[in-house]
Amino acid sequence: MRAAAPIDVFPLPAVRAGILCMASVLAGCAGVSDWSLVTRGAVETPAPSDRFPLPADGSDVVGEIQVTFARREDTLHDIARRYDLGYEEIVAANPGIDPWLPGEGTRIVLPTQFVLPSGAREGLVLNLAAMRLYYFPKAAAGETPVVITHPIGIGREGWETPEGESRITRKVVRPTWTVPASVLKEYADKGEPLDPIVPPGPDNPLGSHALRLSLPSYLIHGTNKAYGVGMQVSHGCVRLYPEDIARLFDEVPVGTRVRIVNEPYVAGFRGGQLYLDAHRPLSEDDLPGGKRLVALERVLAAKAAGAPIAVDWGRARQLAEGAHGIPVPVSVGSADLAGILAAAPRVPSEPYWAVADYADL
Repeated sequence: MRAAAPIDVFPLPAVRAGILCMASVLAGCAGVSDWSLVTRGAVETPAPSDRFPLPADGSDVVGEIQVTFARREDTLHDIARRYDLGYEEIVAANPGIDPWLPGEGTRIVLPTQFVLPSGAREGLVLNLAAMRLYYFPKAAAGETPVVITHPIGIGREGWETPEGESRITRKVVRPTWTVPASVLKEYADKGEPLDPIVPPGPDNPLGSHALRLSLPSYLIHGTNKAYGVGMQVSHGCVRLYPEDIARLFDEVPVGTRVRIVNEPYVAGFRGGQLYLDAHRPLSEDDLPGGKRLVALERVLAAKAAGAPIAVDWGRARQLAEGAHGIPVPVSVGSADLAGILAAAPRVPSEPYWAVADYADL
């Protein structure tokens, strides 16, 4: 695991959207916010679910692929946030579409189906390559176990979010950001002097809620620049949409286990079919095509071992090359990507909720 990033390096409110931070001082906890979703229009439609029941048969795939159609004023980021997707997720699922001007009536694939990461289904699991967080809360007696999932922003090349085990050690509402001396000097030298302490509010890069990790200097937190969620843009911390961190904050207790993995190729079973969810490896991990295929084949072979199926290796390699982040069966004779998209349910394009980038707590 890479050593923790120096605690004296932080992003700044003026830095382009997407830059995350590491905090050295957080404010004491205030009361948990009443974070509400604001509906638009005459009809209130439920927001897309971030919570999926875990299959009773032990299957590894949750959710369903959906399709919507862009409105004239939409960007892919607008649509991504509407359906709790990250920027890279929606761009990868829609190759060739202009992310800033997809165009009215353009079909947009929503990759709202997920193959769960390998390993134990407990606590928080962050898959860096998929830029997605999974939370497995403990189910009470008689309750159906669920998984809660959200897109995340992670560390950029040179400031990678570290893999490994951690725990939540502290929960903070309205965190304060203390700017290290080195960053103050750097920006003063550029003629952009900063205040040494950023109080809670819209200019705070930590957003309105933060979960501190036992990994020194690292946090899972909100943001005041939501359009960087789902990108490699931070100095190592993990960022979520404001509405996601506010909901997750209430769910996750102090002491929760956090497991950070880096799995560009995730395989799992559903309905007797073997699925592959392929993401492009992170920039610092990218390998020549041959070595990527070796990694892919290792993952699929391990998952398929002992199962009464034959793997369509040609399709698997094609999916790995495309890296669209859409789970597709790779069992011989199963439906292909085109068939899955043709059968995907259509969902409304009209925005049915909106949130501020910072809550006035």
